Amino acid sequence: MDTSYPNTQLYINGKWKDADAGETIDVINPAFENVIGEMAHARKADLDEALDAADKAFIKWKNVNPFERYKILRKAANILRDRSKEIARIMTIEHGKPFGESLAEVNLSADITDWLGEEARRSYGRLIPSRSSEIYQMVVKEPVGPVAGFSPWNFPINQAVRKIGGAVAAGCSIIIKGPEETPASCAELVRAYADAGVPDGVINLVFGIPSEISEYLIPHPVIRKISFTGSTAVGKLLASMAGLHMKLVTMELGGHAPAIIFDDANVDNAVQMIANNKFRNAGQVCVSPTRFLVHESLYDKFVDGFVKISESQVVGDGLNPDTTMGPLAHDRRLDAMEMFVSDAIDKGAKVKTGGKRKGNKGYFFEPTVLTDVPSDAKMMNEEPFGPLAPIVPFKNFDDVVEEANRLPYGLAAFAFTNSAKTAEKISSSIESGIVSINQPWMPVVEVPFGGVKDSGYGKELGSEGLEAYMQSKFITQKSSIWLFFIFNWITKRLNQFIWYTNFML
Repeated sequence: MDTSYPNTQLYINGKWKDADAGETIDVINPAFENVIGEMAHARKADLDEALDAADKAFIKWKNVNPFERYKILRKAANILRDRSKEIARIMTIEHGKPFGESLAEVNLSADITDWLGEEARRSYGRLIPSRSSEIYQMVVKEPVGPVAGFSPWNFPINQAVRKIGGAVAAGCSIIIKGPEETPASCAELVRAYADAGVPDGVINLVFGIPSEISEYLIPHPVIRKISFTGSTAVGKLLASMAGLHMKLVTMELGGHAPAIIFDDANVDNAVQMIANNKFRNAGQVCVSPTRFLVHESLYDKFVDGFVKISESQVVGDGLNPDTTMGPLAHDRRLDAMEMFVSDAIDKGAKVKTGGKRKGNKGYFFEPTVLTDVPSDAKMMNEEPFGPLAPIVPFKNFDDVVEEANRLPYGLAAFAFTNSAKTAEKISSSIESGIVSINQPWMPVVEVPFGGVKDSGYGKELGSEGLEAYMQSKFITQKSSIWLFFIFNWITKRLNQFIWYTNFML
């Protein structure tokens, strides 16, 4: 497969351009640790240009009717599908994930674009019955304004498209800070939207020092809405900054998802589904199962099955068709994995398989299973974000609920049981924005995505994916007598027409 890689420019006001200062940042292939290209490094002058473009574009774009916005988004979705293999190749080179996972991500981004375009046509308001016959009351939905979006590296397109697609569909303009580790695939997403006809200035793409960009964009008076996906620690800082300036915020932050295996579960099915889900994207997934809580009666069988699946993973370059798990995204993740494993061992945990770096080139880490992991081990308290699977036993329902809810996170949770009563009870007991029963759930476009507690607030995808970029305006007006009679006459005739149509059908 072709291993060439494009350099990445900024996209501001409808033009691909180098940074004003000419600065660049190297891009590293995590499978081989070699420099494969560079991206433009935005500074204040570039951000000012993007802010001016977004401000002017919003004035025009907000007045484009939803049906026209839908048509552009539909075209962007088709462009993404047409280019999916090439974009997936680029993503695999810069990120490391297997090509099949990259291809699925690109196609999902097309589905998200389609969905948000369709939702734009359904941004309904409502009429509210008045206490006076001379007054009408209605609520209309309006785009919130220019958006600052911050997108992570673990899903370079899937995360960015939620912010770009939601903003564009709602009638907002957006400045998206793309991921510096994986810039080119994110740029290809923006290129598809631009080639579909999104007007100049509606989408602006920048890269640079994350703190420098966020500290400049968030307080800026042009920006009306912040959308961030990333760690809880950084999210709290950005949310507090946005709060000082009364900016609307969506925060999709970290998780530490419990996976609960009850005593009546089909353990063979459960281990097959949840183990393969664990190693998707090398465990670098915010909704990845990260604490495996298994009833003591099934514990040994579950551990044996999980170890077998872990040892069957083919770890290597994502462009190799045999690879099932690629490298970690950068060297910092390698250091984190080694720290988590070392800490757990020091506290009495046992490594059943894996536990160390794989090879001496590339950011590869072995799929790792640990048992006897105490609750004070760091991997049981901090999101590991890697291919680590700590498995611990539990005795009863109350104990496992207490452990599942012990942490301040609440993004996703998984449970396996053959009891409808247990499924209902655990669904209502778990403190999580997402609860998946008897399946290795992955985000789909039709349903809302988001967490509670330290995992953030606000939702992406589903109908909520558009609502996040709109605000409600209440309008009330006292009508003149003649307007009131005309309104009543039209309403009566419309009702008669509807009745007659239904009767004839």
